[in-house]
Amino acid sequence: MMASEQQTVLDPVPAGARDDEVRRARPARRWLVPLLVVVLLAQMAAVMVTTAVQQTPTIDEPVYVATAAEYLHGQGIRYNPEHPPLGKLVVAVGVAIADPHVDTAFDGPQIDLGPHLLYESGNDPWRLMFWARLPVIVLTLLFGLVVFAFARELAGRAAGLTALALYAFSPDVVAHGSLATLDVPTAGFLLTSVWLLWRARLRPRRYVPLAGLALGAALATKMSALPAVPVLLALAALSVWSARRGDETRRRLLRVLAGTAVVALAAVAVVWASYLVVDPRLRWTSQDQVPVVHGLRGTLVDLLPFPQAYADGMRLQFRFENHPWEGFLFGRMYTGHLWYYLPAALLVKTPLGLLALWAAGAVVLVAVRRLRPAAPYLLVPSGVLLASAMTGSRDFGTRYTLFLPMFLTVAAGCVVAVRRRLARVVTGALVLFVAVSSLLTFPFYLPYSNEAFGGPDRTHLRLHDSNVDWGQDLGRLADRLRERYPDERIWLVYKGSGLPSAYGIEASDPREVPVDDVRGLLVVSDSSVAKAKGRLAELIDSSRPVDEVGHSITIYRR
Repeated sequence: MMASEQQTVLDPVPAGARDDEVRRARPARRWLVPLLVVVLLAQMAAVMVTTAVQQTPTIDEPVYVATAAEYLHGQGIRYNPEHPPLGKLVVAVGVAIADPHVDTAFDGPQIDLGPHLLYESGNDPWRLMFWARLPVIVLTLLFGLVVFAFARELAGRAAGLTALALYAFSPDVVAHGSLATLDVPTAGFLLTSVWLLWRARLRPRRYVPLAGLALGAALATKMSALPAVPVLLALAALSVWSARRGDETRRRLLRVLAGTAVVALAAVAVVWASYLVVDPRLRWTSQDQVPVVHGLRGTLVDLLPFPQAYADGMRLQFRFENHPWEGFLFGRMYTGHLWYYLPAALLVKTPLGLLALWAAGAVVLVAVRRLRPAAPYLLVPSGVLLASAMTGSRDFGTRYTLFLPMFLTVAAGCVVAVRRRLARVVTGALVLFVAVSSLLTFPFYLPYSNEAFGGPDRTHLRLHDSNVDWGQDLGRLADRLRERYPDERIWLVYKGSGLPSAYGIEASDPREVPVDDVRGLLVVSDSSVAKAKGRLAELIDSSRPVDEVGHSITIYRR
């Protein structure tokens, strides 16, 4: 369908309208769409900033923030080698503004690096964490523009606004876009690369190199982007092939090979550049012993055209994958990995309206002829990345699938392209349902679960870790104890990276004394409740729950 025909379908002008009425209507529409985009992104920015201000450090954040501070002080690649530097360089922008005191003489283990910077170096942890999170918030908003632009190009302005609304109200995107972590940047860079490859169908010379740079940014942020490389190289070949339909076959094939090579070389260049920015001499020595990786994995690591630190980081990741982690799903604690964990967690953590529109969007991409060329660009990367994530051994949360609220939300926006009024009415109702469900959980986005599973106050009964309790509510706990339980004896089992005493919480570990000596308030992170055994389980079973904080911490009376 031509662009003019597409606009007619999406923005029909009433039959018989006078020319002057049309002229008056068009300027209004031109202003309306940018205004709605600004409103949606402003709403998203407001809730993310509010969330960022109120939450204490989650488990993963301190090491990223402290590593970013190390980069700024020329300490090179000493810590957190299991993740490439780019995401931490993004965080470093905010860290530089906060200008914390950094103990360059610190030479302790990685697990102590973050707490040392936040709580032992004379810094204000609230201020430092806010500034560290702010660059990721900005990136998350920019990726919202990519979602809007991609959907608009596929199916018009209504599709773009629909996709952006779903993105802006996605609890998972808001939750993790508010944190100084790497999951949202990785997913967003991958979406940007795919969008640029889609645009390369018309202008390959302009957009193929840019797509390679975006792919490189994803690879330089987190190694979980690696499974997308063959998919995006294939999409690059498809885009160049589609753009050169008038050429003879041989020339067309040569251009396809050249385009694919450009994407690969640009991506490799970005990865190398991210390491060179941190240390132009590429000095690298691991604090931990780097494991030897055999078999196919070892061969693939050896073939990677990346710096030695990247390869060693992958080897460390494989060691983590071989660890027998404990998981928790629907009230069952287990050791190891469940292949269906992520799909099950997504059913709990995704708004019901969003699940319905994801499925409808996928069907529309395949069923509607003019949208069918976009199906490989949105559905294949999503499927490959999900399949890869499902093989991972760490059943810790839906943060490993944040590409879905980006790729499938673009597909969901295309549902409005169906030429039936009922489809638009239902889509609008579902978008409103998603928005209401998301806003009702404000500002507790990490423990969100949809209405079918009881909402955020019941998420801890079905999931654990970053799905519900990632250490984010230590500050809220301090406020609650001070307001409601002054002068009470506190026994605390906290799962997180924060230091309770830094927030005014003076507590003892109940697992270190006889059960009968534990009297007063027993405060337990819900992830610890989910996996409680031995003495802790006995303590919980013999206590009475009296309060909860942030849907992630339970207070018991003994």
